[in-house]
Amino acid sequence: MDRQQTPISAATARVQRAKWHAFALPMILLAALASCSGTRKIMDPVVKIRTEGGSELGVSTEHGVVFLGTTAERGEVEVEAYFGDGPSIESSVIEPVGGGLFTAEMDIKLQRVPLSFTEPRDGETLEIMGRKGNSRWTVLTRVRTDPRVLGLLLEIPSGFPDDPDQVGAGVYRKKSKFDRELVGLVTGKIQLERRGALRKYLTVAGPTVMWRFAAHRRDHMRRKPFVYREDIL
Repeated sequence: MDRQQTPISAATARVQRAKWHAFALPMILLAALASCSGTRKIMDPVVKIRTEGGSELGVSTEHGVVFLGTTAERGEVEVEAYFGDGPSIESSVIEPVGGGLFTAEMDIKLQRVPLSFTEPRDGETLEIMGRKGNSRWTVLTRVRTDPRVLGLLLEIPSGFPDDPDQVGAGVYRKKSKFDRELVGLVTGKIQLERRGALRKYLTVAGPTVMWRFAAHRRDHMRRKPFVYREDIL
């Protein structure tokens, strides 16, 4: 014989629903926060710098936008940043940092990457990331050292674009799948004789130079608030 179920009163049902909502709401909020946190890590800090002299690449960091100023060292600049729905072009003015680095202050908040001041070791694998048109490219490379060169050298990997407008591409140390830190910017190429053969390498403005940028933006915590715009989520 089946056991007869005891009917639940309307008041009891309301209490149970209230308990469920009290439990479910924090869980939903936690899930949303976790989702947002993951989205922030999947960032694209590559920016394109446009001046009257042409275009080059730069990187949006926690201290602001940094680039090499190969197309212009002063005057107006357009910074093309990339969001989920496409590019956004922001106008600014070039500001010299020192050590061959330049910056431009942004009115809006861009996706950012932290800086690394740890000098890469010989043979370490790093990632180079840039942009051709609206498409981002990434390649892996190895660090090489040479006593004749003061600075960071990288092997030229297969797939690295041989275009002048890709100067300034960021060099990163990957800490996890979606987490990376900026080590430096590609400045050009150099040819060296090693073991009886001529070899070409990428030259990089690394931590020995990038610290100037961080020191220059020591006022970044006191900067004016970013502007909110409906076209930028």
